[in-house]
Amino acid sequence: MGERGEAERKRGAAAPRGGPRGRAATPLPAAVWVLGFVSLLMDVSSEMVHGLLPVFLVVTLGASTVTLGIIEGLGEGVALIVKLFSGLLSDRLGRRKLLVLAGYGLSALTKPLFALAQGAGLVLLARLVDRMGKGIRGAPRDALIADVTPPAVQGAAYGLRQTLDTVGAVIGPLIALVLMELTGGDIRTVFWVAAIPGFLAVALIVFAVPEPVRPGTGSAAAPAFERAALRALGRPFWKIVVVGALAALALFSEAFLVLRALDAGFAMNHAPLVLVILSVVFALTAYPAGRLQDRIGGKGIVMTSLLALALAHFLFAFSSAPAPFVAALLFWGLHLGLSKGVFAALVAAAAPAAFRGTAFGVFNLVAGGMLLLGNGLAGLLWHLAGPRATFLAAAAVALAAMGAAGALIEGRRRRPDASSSG
Repeated sequence: MGERGEAERKRGAAAPRGGPRGRAATPLPAAVWVLGFVSLLMDVSSEMVHGLLPVFLVVTLGASTVTLGIIEGLGEGVALIVKLFSGLLSDRLGRRKLLVLAGYGLSALTKPLFALAQGAGLVLLARLVDRMGKGIRGAPRDALIADVTPPAVQGAAYGLRQTLDTVGAVIGPLIALVLMELTGGDIRTVFWVAAIPGFLAVALIVFAVPEPVRPGTGSAAAPAFERAALRALGRPFWKIVVVGALAALALFSEAFLVLRALDAGFAMNHAPLVLVILSVVFALTAYPAGRLQDRIGGKGIVMTSLLALALAHFLFAFSSAPAPFVAALLFWGLHLGLSKGVFAALVAAAAPAAFRGTAFGVFNLVAGGMLLLGNGLAGLLWHLAGPRATFLAAAAVALAAMGAAGALIEGRRRRPDASSSG
């Protein structure tokens, strides 16, 4: 009872005063900033590897594109399975930090494996472990942010973390480009250097991320994963899941955008610039979108993001020159900035406090599954009908998702227990 009273007192002290006008003055908890820099460092590490891994596999190791597809598909499949159970486990254990540390730690350990690989087998192992780490950390991390953040600034909190994460996605490919120039194209050296920011991220978690005190934690109060638990997530949450699933179906892997860049006249050496442009727009818009959500709610922002995605697909469909291609990239990045953090804040607000980890796990599982399905359908349609038909079909799905957002996402009303300290 003493711990619960102390947690409620701290939450009350952090809550905004004076109604809606006080929201702008409510500071974000230090843990949110630390987790944001953890995401930044790990994204620097991961993007240094991710941007060069296809070339490393196919050119350096002599693997086929089929092998590349199998490795990426298996990696994402493992991440999907793990996402659900990591969120559930964090609810049952009441120990978010432990799982966050495990997830980031596994991903950091894989970077030297990529550098040591002499064949596709070790790359597959490293990729599977890396994706497993990503799956483990996502839901507990997002639930931890909700646990420590006052409801009035949760949109800003998720927007900040997403912004810092995306800054890392900009810095990583740029460092990789510089190192490739300095080392004469030595990809293994780049992979070795990529391990450094990964281990720095782990150190930040160990020494600077607190384990939030949550009332009712422990196995005695932990929710069981059964149909009743899924029903307890509530109709508002499941409506958000439907919209998120449709939005994910309309997205592609950036690999398709890189291929389209070649059609638009970009040189192969400039392919990493696709990720850089996307990430810059993403980083510039994610935090303002979160702040705006705290003021007006997420419904209109999500609808605008999906309209931007539809416009991006339409421009990609007809881009045969650099100018329309770059315009499409800007709209794609705008979609990411307006949607990623906003969806996370919507999930945090809609889910009961005791089920936050489970809610994030379910949402990530469904959205990830639909993204995987969308990539498969895009690849098939690209092969059968070409890129134009692929992007036009995706534009139609994005518009359907926008309609679903207008019909299903509720207004600014929060669930009563969403404001508890969790």
